[in-house]
Amino acid sequence: MRPLELLAPARTAEIGMAAIDCGADAVYIAGPAFGARQAAGNPVEDIRQLCAYAHRFGVRIYVTFNTLVYDEEIPEARRLLQELSSAGVDALIVQDSAVTRLAPEGMILHASTQCAIRTPEKARFSESLGYGRLVLERELSLEQIRSIRESVDAELECFVHGALCVCYSGQCYLSERLAGRSANRGACVQACRSLYDLEDGEGHVLARNKALLSLKDFNLIHRLEDLAGAGADSFKIEGRLKSISYVRNVVRAYSEALDALVRRYPDRYCRSSFGTLRGGFAPDLKKTFNRDYTELFLDGKRGSWASMDAPKSMGEYIGTVASVKPGSLTVRPADAGLSLHNGDGFAFVGKDGGIVGFRGDVCDGFTIRCKPVEGLRPGLRLYRNIDADFERKMEADRPVREIGVTVRVRLESGTALHAEAVTEDGRKAAVTETVAVDAARDAERMLASVRVQLSKRAGFYSFAVADVETDGPVPFLSAAFLNGVRRQLADRLDTLPVRMRPLRKGRVDPLPAPEKLTYKDNVANSVAREIYRERGALEMEDAYELTHRDGIEYMRTRYCLRHELGLCPKQRPGTRPEPLYLVNNGRRLRLDFDCRACEMTVR
Repeated sequence: MRPLELLAPARTAEIGMAAIDCGADAVYIAGPAFGARQAAGNPVEDIRQLCAYAHRFGVRIYVTFNTLVYDEEIPEARRLLQELSSAGVDALIVQDSAVTRLAPEGMILHASTQCAIRTPEKARFSESLGYGRLVLERELSLEQIRSIRESVDAELECFVHGALCVCYSGQCYLSERLAGRSANRGACVQACRSLYDLEDGEGHVLARNKALLSLKDFNLIHRLEDLAGAGADSFKIEGRLKSISYVRNVVRAYSEALDALVRRYPDRYCRSSFGTLRGGFAPDLKKTFNRDYTELFLDGKRGSWASMDAPKSMGEYIGTVASVKPGSLTVRPADAGLSLHNGDGFAFVGKDGGIVGFRGDVCDGFTIRCKPVEGLRPGLRLYRNIDADFERKMEADRPVREIGVTVRVRLESGTALHAEAVTEDGRKAAVTETVAVDAARDAERMLASVRVQLSKRAGFYSFAVADVETDGPVPFLSAAFLNGVRRQLADRLDTLPVRMRPLRKGRVDPLPAPEKLTYKDNVANSVAREIYRERGALEMEDAYELTHRDGIEYMRTRYCLRHELGLCPKQRPGTRPEPLYLVNNGRRLRLDFDCRACEMTVR
C-alpha cells in the first residue's frame, strides 16, 4: 500500500500539536532562522518537544529551512542544521541548494516549492541534487503532475489548501523591488494583496483601486483522489501564519476526507502515520479564513481565480444590511435558518474598496448591537468572518487521537494472567501477573469483565481485547487488578519507539546544469556556485544584483488579468495582447502577456 500524508502548517509548537491531535500525518514549522516566514520562527527546544509529541503517533516534523543563505551566514546555518538534526527533525524543506552540502550527513531534504519545480526536466535536476521529495508548484494540472511523477522516483508533495501566491514560487521579486524586502529571505510584503489601478498604454483607467493581483484561496478537498492517482504522496495545507483555530478546522476537514479515500481503496492506500480520532467538533471550511475558493489550474483550464474585491478574508455571506441606527443594525438574512451569536465578527467592502470589519457585541435575532462603524449603510452585502459559536465549539470539543492496541489474554491454570499487546504500528509488549487462587463464581461474567476492563484507554492507547484463553478454572480478578495490567502494558509500549514509515532518502546524481544561470536560479552563496560549477555552469548571475534594475521580470504568473477582465484574445478574437500597467503610489509596473505560454509577466 502507498502511504498518503496530510501535511499541516504550524506557527508554533502548540499549533503543531493541535494539528497532530486533529489528524495531521506531518507538520512543517520554522526554526529560529532561515524560514521563509520571518514572523513564524521557533526555538530549537520547542521543536524538540514537538518532535517528541509527534513521534508517538509516527507523525513527521519538517523544518522550513527555505530562505537563501549568504556566505557570511554559512557558519550559523551549519550550526543550526546540526541542532535541528539533534532535536529529532525528520526532514528539512530547502530552497538553497547549498544546504545539500551544509546539512549533517543522512539528513533528509525536501526541495521547497520555492525551487519552482513545474517541469519534468526541473524535477529530474532537483532530484539529482539529493532531495528525497519535491514540493511542486501550485499552478500545475493533473496531467503535469502525472508527467513529473513518471520522470522521478522522489516523493511528490502538492499544496491542496490555503493562500495562493500569484507568482511562480521562489521567483517573485516584486516585494524586493517595491520595498527592499525579499520574499526569498522570508520578508515578503505581499504586494499581490495591495490595491492598484489598471491602465492601458494610453493612460485610460480600466480598473481603479482593486487588488488586481490577489488570488482566491486554494481548496482541493474534493480532489484528493485525483491527486493521489496522478502521483501525489503528500497533501499540504498552507498557513504558517494562521491561527490555531484555522489549523484545527482545516486539518480536521482534510483528515476526514483522506480517511474516506483510504476506506474506498484499502488495498491501495493507507495513512502515513498512526492513530484514530475519537469525538471532537465537526469541521466546516466555510467558517475559517478564506478569500473564496478556487481549484486553480488542476484540470488544465482557466476559471475565475481573482479575489480583487476582497484581498482579505470576507467569510460567509449572511445577507444585506436592512437598516442602521446608532449602536445597532438590522440584517436581511440570505438564509432564514441563519443564527448569529454574541461576539461574531462581520465585514463589508467599504467605499474605497478596502474591507471594514467589526464585532457584534450582542446579536438578537437579526439585530446586531455594536460600536459605530464608519461606512455602514443599508444595502451593503454583509459577511461573517468569525463565527463565535463555532470557535467555542472547536475549543471545547477537541478530538482525541489514540493508537489502536490489540490485546490477547491467557489465564494459565488459574494461577497467572498473561497479556500480550500489539500496537497498530507493530510494537509488542507483554505482562505476566500472578492471580488469586479463588475461582470466580460466574466464569462467563468474569471473562466479560476481563474484556471490558482491558478494552479501555490508557495514555495515548486504545486497547481492544481480541481473545481470552483459559486453561482451567477462571480466577476472580478485580477491576483494579485488570486496570493495573492495562497501565503496565501502556507503560511498556511507551518505552518502545514507534515503527515510523520510512521517508525516501535523496540520492545525488551528477546531472549537468544549464551553462548559464540567471537571477531566477537564486544562487546566493559560494557553496551553491560550486555545486553548479561542478555540473558545468559557466555563467551565474547574482540572485539580487539584477533585481534592482529596471526592465527585468519581477514576476511571471499563470494568472492573467486580461482573461479575468474579459480582454483575452481567445475570448475576443482580434484583440491584441498589448501591455497594460499597474499603478500604485506613483509606481508604474508593466504587464506583458505571453499568449503562447498563457502567462503574464510584471516588469
